[in-house]
Formats: sequence, structure tokens, C-alpha cells
Amino acid sequence: MIEVLAKLGRGPVFLAGEVLECVITFTNPLSASSTSASSEMLAWASAQIHCQFHASENRVALPPSDGSKHDVQAENETVFVPNRGERGQCILSTPPKILFCDLRLDPGESKSYSYCETLPVDGPPSFRGQSVKYVYKLTIGCQRVNSPIKLLRVPFRVLVLHGLKDYQFPQDEAVAPSNPFLEEEESLKKDSRLADLATELLMVATSRRSLHLYNISNTRGKVGTFCIFKTVYKIGEDVIGTFNFSEGDIPCLQFSVSLQTEESIQEEFQRRQGQPVSFTVHARHQESCLHTAQSSFSLPIPLSSTPGFTTNIVSLKWRLHFEFVTSGESAGTCLVRGSQSEAVTWTGVEQMEVDTFSWDLPIKVLPTNPILASYVSQFSSTNSITI
Repeated sequence: MIEVLAKLGRGPVFLAGEVLECVITFTNPLSASSTSASSEMLAWASAQIHCQFHASENRVALPPSDGSKHDVQAENETVFVPNRGERGQCILSTPPKILFCDLRLDPGESKSYSYCETLPVDGPPSFRGQSVKYVYKLTIGCQRVNSPIKLLRVPFRVLVLHGLKDYQFPQDEAVAPSNPFLEEEESLKKDSRLADLATELLMVATSRRSLHLYNISNTRGKVGTFCIFKTVYKIGEDVIGTFNFSEGDIPCLQFSVSLQTEESIQEEFQRRQGQPVSFTVHARHQESCLHTAQSSFSLPIPLSSTPGFTTNIVSLKWRLHFEFVTSGESAGTCLVRGSQSEAVTWTGVEQMEVDTFSWDLPIKVLPTNPILASYVSQFSSTNSITI
């Protein structure tokens, strides 16, 4: 028996373009109850990253795939197919890397191997929507002689920051003599600079503040104003806005604000022409506001949510969805006098005519620091199997 343990040292969330590093340890455990411990042999082990795409058949019409299926593992087959048995299509993969050939482990012995690979910058982000899913995995395949291949899958999350791949780093070291033995060190250095650059770009894009003021009106007149100081956010931030109803002519009885994503399938891949867009609510605020001069809300953008993106099949956009309930009468008729005595009691009316209307405000949501997103990731940094 051999235990295979894969550990992502920095966490299970990465930016596209970063280097994923995974330490894979093979151990022949020494059991206290075992009386006849023996050496164990593995013929080979390889690792590869792939992105699996799955679409809802009721919503998405895809062209037939010409890839052959590998759902059944032959007894003596030695072909490493990392997406064997997976649902959907493999739309992206890195070249496989051999970890070792002919590994022998004595009882109690273990050996570790480091796998490093740069995540492709032209792939989609990790996404689990109502119509499509993009799932990234690192698959480690290993095989004993004359035995089926065993696969250990390590799921992880990829965030995509558009424009990062087009940035050209300054060639400060171009005049220095190249050292082939420092290739790995230079790769890690560039990866660190990439993460720092992404953090800087995100900070610049989301820290700009300017007053955005919107008039809220219906067919009968002005209800109030809405104020927001920015429309570009990172996942993990709060969307904050304020209302001013004191300048309105129409009384507002209630309002609600929902933070939503809009998942739409590109027209050429829609199962039915003109099919509706899918919406997902991530946070919601509702408040009764009759006779309220000012109010505000704060909606958190979940760290586990996917920033906006577009591929040839699907588009994901973010928005604030507002719903207002206004009175069909003037503000003075919303209260009635309950007594003619000196002590006057004002009470709300039991029934009144109301009007409702809605409004959508698009916002832009970008990724965040992948280390921060790792704290709330559903994926584990450590995965293992026994073969």
C-alpha cells in the first residue's frame, strides 16, 4: 500500500498567469500491526492541469465534440488521460510532466516531488453557474506494474484579471549574463512580480471615487435621489449606497436593493432563441421608508463569487437591482386622525393604492488577492489517495 498526498502550499486559489506549485509525497506506511512489511514499487507518475467545461443541455446547444471518450480504464493501459471519467469537455490543458519512473519505497520511506506549472492566461475563470461550469483540476496519475492507473484530482480556483497578460515587465536584467541554473528562481521572481502587479492594478481600479447621483422617478413625479461613490469593486468589498427621499414629490413606502449576477448565453449557443437570462442574488437589503428622509444600505460581495467575465459561450455581468413601492396618494393621506379630542392619535391607513417600479444599475466586479480568497475557498489545500 502506498499513500499519495498532494499539497498546494499557498492555498487553492490562483490568478491566471501565476505559477501553481504542488508538493506530491509518496509514502510506504509502516504499520505497527503489520508483521511482514515489504517494499512497494510504482512504475511511473505524471501530473497535468486541465479545465473541464460542462453545460446544461436544457440551456446550451454545443456542437458535437470530436474528442474520444476515456471512461473505462483498461487493465494494462498506460495512457495518462487526466480528465478520464469527467463530465463535459476538456477545453484547456497543460503539457503532462513526468514526476518519476520506477520508484521503490521501503517500509516507512517517503519521497516528495515538486510540480510547478504556469496557469494559462487565456483560459476562463473558475465558475459554477446555472447554465455552464468551468472547473480547474490538477490531476496526478500513477500506476503499478500490470495494474490500472490511479488518479488523484486536486481541484483549485482560478481568477482572471483582464489586461494582466498584456503587461510587459521592464527588461532591467536584459544586459546581465543569463544563468541556466537560475531558471526556476527567475520564474518564481516573475510570479511574485505578477502577483504584486495584479494587486496594484486592482487597487488603482477600485480606489477611484467620484460622486454618482441618480434621480429616482416614476410616471407621476420624483421619488428621491440615489448616491453611490464608485461602481468598480473587488470581490470581498461592500457596495454602499444612500437614498435621499426628502426632495421627492411621491412618497416611497418601501425599497429593496439586490446584488445580482446576470448569466447570459451567447446567441449562437442558445438552446431556444430569445431564452431568458439567468439571475443569481448574492445579497439583498429591504426597508420600509415612509416618512424617512434618508437611508442607506451595505451589500457585501462574497469572496466565493465569480468576477464578471465573457467567453465565446457565456457572459457574466453584475448589477444592482432596485425595487420601489410608492404611494398612489400624497404623503398627508398616509396617516389618519384617530380622535377629535385634545389628545390626537395618528395611525396608518389600513389600505392604500400603491405603484411599483424597478431599476437596474450595472456595476463592475473584479478579482481580489488570491491569498485572501483562499481563506473562504470550498477546496482543500491537501488531497490524498491510497493505492
